[in-house]
Amino acid sequence: MKRVVVGLSGGVDSSVAAYLLKEQGYEVIGLFMKNWHDDSVTISDECPWLEDSNDAMMVANKLGIPFQTVDLSEQYKERIVDYMFREYEMGRTPNPDVLCNREIKFDVFLKIAMDLGADYVATGHYCRKDTIEVPFDSAQGTKTIHRLLSGKDPNKDQSYFLCQLSQEQLAKTLFPVGELLKPEVRQIAKAQNLITAEKRDSQGLCFIGKVRLPDFLQQQLKSKEGVIIEVPEDSPVFQKNSIEITNILEKESNKFQYTPQDGKVVGTHPGAHFFTKGQRKGLAVGGTKEPLFIIETDVKENIVYTGQGKNHPGLYRRGLFVKQDEVHWIREDLRLQSNQKMEVMARIRYRQPLEKATLHQTDNGLYVIFENQQSAISEGQFVAWYQEDELIGSGVIS
Repeated sequence: MKRVVVGLSGGVDSSVAAYLLKEQGYEVIGLFMKNWHDDSVTISDECPWLEDSNDAMMVANKLGIPFQTVDLSEQYKERIVDYMFREYEMGRTPNPDVLCNREIKFDVFLKIAMDLGADYVATGHYCRKDTIEVPFDSAQGTKTIHRLLSGKDPNKDQSYFLCQLSQEQLAKTLFPVGELLKPEVRQIAKAQNLITAEKRDSQGLCFIGKVRLPDFLQQQLKSKEGVIIEVPEDSPVFQKNSIEITNILEKESNKFQYTPQDGKVVGTHPGAHFFTKGQRKGLAVGGTKEPLFIIETDVKENIVYTGQGKNHPGLYRRGLFVKQDEVHWIREDLRLQSNQKMEVMARIRYRQPLEKATLHQTDNGLYVIFENQQSAISEGQFVAWYQEDELIGSGVIS
């Protein structure tokens, strides 16, 4: 009998994943990951780990499977929390959920599961996996490839969060709810009288819950007052910026370079590193015809640049760049060589509809050029690219 360790989070999705695996004849063990001790920055009652742990334990009891809690808070702080602080300090916008999957759930947790004699780990992610054989070379014939596919429920597809997984990680992973729609998952939980059947989906940071981001960041990053500058949409900066660039790829992915002279001071802020591109709330600046959106942050000079309205030209670019060492292919067999290109569908954030794009591989890295302009492309976030419903690669936006 194959043994599977399920990451029981105390939510309905992982609860049903454990039930389905048991029904399929696996030997199932439930494991709850405790990753956070500091409740001072979480917003009350949002994803409190103690309640989640108790719910996970009650689900395990109901299903008649062994259960234990593992404390991964040290690794979580080192690999996720410290990373977040570093990224924000540099004026980038990290995605801790993607990192959490790569570094914690499918690395630290996976190793613990293997030490428990598991053949697989399983989670409640809404995505699917299948395995195919592809030609390898004439001598060896074929090679086994694991494909990461979108979840069947288009409203819940979570493949984006797994965009940094490797073939080795996918080989050991099962996604039991990937073929189901969310209402079906809740129905199964209800039919089995699982305590999590009606439980709300958790929000906020992976394993931490919903946090007040400024409070969270201020644990490490100091406040430092600076100015908020509003750049008008007809500013010459939007014309002059790309005139000197001859490479069309660089031109499409070029970030606008602002100076204080490009606009007027409209307010102050507590530190540019507390703000992200595309952000609208938290600026505390009134009196504008349309809401102000952040179009750029300059952490070196501690300036936040803004523009009025969600159609402001400073928010939009057609392209982005991924440094060579930040390019990740789940499908290594499809990796582009220098000067090659590929038509794909891509997204730059979770839940964003997939957009037509072309990958252009150069010696220095990968350009992703979209057919349509994209709003608030943010450094530090992940771009993921797909062929049909298969996620084949990703990279950190530079």
